[in-house]
Amino acid sequence: MTTFTEHLIKLTDHRDRDLLELTLAKALIDLVPIQRVVMARVTAEDNEKRWLDLVSLDAGGGGRVVDPLRIDFKELPRLEDSYDRLRCLRGQQEIEVAWAGEGGPRIYYRPLFGDGRSEDDQGVMEIHAAGVLAAEDRLTIAQLHRIYCNMYTLLAYSDRDALTGLLNRKSLDDTFYSAVLEELDGVMQDPKAEPVAGKERRHRVPPNYWLGNIVIDNYHLLSDKYGHLIMEEVTLLVARIMASTFRTHDRLYRFGGEQFAVLFHCPEEALALGAFERLRANIEKYNFPQVGRVTISAGFTRVLADDSPSTALERTEQAVDFAHKNGRNKVCSHPDLVRRGMFGEVSRTGSVDVF
Repeated sequence: MTTFTEHLIKLTDHRDRDLLELTLAKALIDLVPIQRVVMARVTAEDNEKRWLDLVSLDAGGGGRVVDPLRIDFKELPRLEDSYDRLRCLRGQQEIEVAWAGEGGPRIYYRPLFGDGRSEDDQGVMEIHAAGVLAAEDRLTIAQLHRIYCNMYTLLAYSDRDALTGLLNRKSLDDTFYSAVLEELDGVMQDPKAEPVAGKERRHRVPPNYWLGNIVIDNYHLLSDKYGHLIMEEVTLLVARIMASTFRTHDRLYRFGGEQFAVLFHCPEEALALGAFERLRANIEKYNFPQVGRVTISAGFTRVLADDSPSTALERTEQAVDFAHKNGRNKVCSHPDLVRRGMFGEVSRTGSVDVF
């Protein structure tokens, strides 16, 4: 059996928050006599909230890890469908539910975060046991849970933009290759592999992932006219409109200044275009304090199997450039522009300056 110290090393060895829930679940299964662990987070779409079971592991072997970007939101249980989870979430305290007598099987519900976060940024850990857990086992659970929370907070601080709270450019590199978590063994297999000398690491990304580049139009002219502080407020509001337009688990980024990005899963190009058009329209109709009307230009591309972040971003930037040259306040699909013969495929140089 792996020791507590060895699991502690694994929990504190990650750079990717997406692997923390899985690592915590594996540690609990290994160190505590329990039957099952489930890590569930709240996800939202169009102001409707549902439960997403990110990780589910069984002591006898087996389990699953879900890629949040590929979920069918409508198939997820609604928030109110799980009374005990909701009670734990809103009460922000552990709940013990015995469903076959006082000494029989039970489920311990623990809030993933007890720091007063909004319900939209919360979750619940379910621990299924055959009976009452001993005090030392509950202490082990509490200690591992605290380490998880500390690591999550540290990683969140390092991969977030300080102004908007969106993910930063470094985070795109860290998450791009691990966007899909389809099988448990695949998730845990060398998530921190080093790049080959002189080349970026490659990962075979499944189809139907889309990367978009979003730029506030005439940002520098607006900054000269209204000043830096006013444009910081505009930037914050654009980030909030992005968060309300896209789904909870779509990856939203700010690269600095006027430039944003989004990585998400979508089955069709037309639907991806629709998402960016909704963002463009939502920003265009918003009345920004002291500034009034602000618009964006956006370009997006399908993530290809042998892409790196920089090669995909090159194509999105080419699409944004096309939008700028054709009036701004537009959304351009790079695949569509190629089909229309506006330009050829971007050569893969392996690097691009996105700042």
